[in-house]
Amino acid sequence: MNITTLGLDLAKSVFQAHGIDACGKTVLVKKLHRKQMLPFFSKLAPCLIGVEACATAHHWARTLIAMGHDVRIMPPSYGKRIRRARQKRCD
Repeated sequence: MNITTLGLDLAKSVFQAHGIDACGKTVLVKKLHRKQMLPFFSKLAPCLIGVEACATAHHWARTLIAMGHDVRIMPPSYGKRIRRARQKRCD
């Protein structure tokens, strides 16, 4: 599993991780509990991690950066645009 980019949805106790490889193919969709976060990310090779700005985003960003990952914090408005666009699609 070669994850280059990972999207992380932060929450109170259950986090969602979605990882893609260099080709853009989904290679990981995982639900993580708070106690599983540090062991999971310490075993993961350094990659780009995107998180939505929230109350705990800076804490997790500092923690993940200390493990060698590149973390980008995005404003919530970016996520809202994506959610709106996906709700309008007919698949």
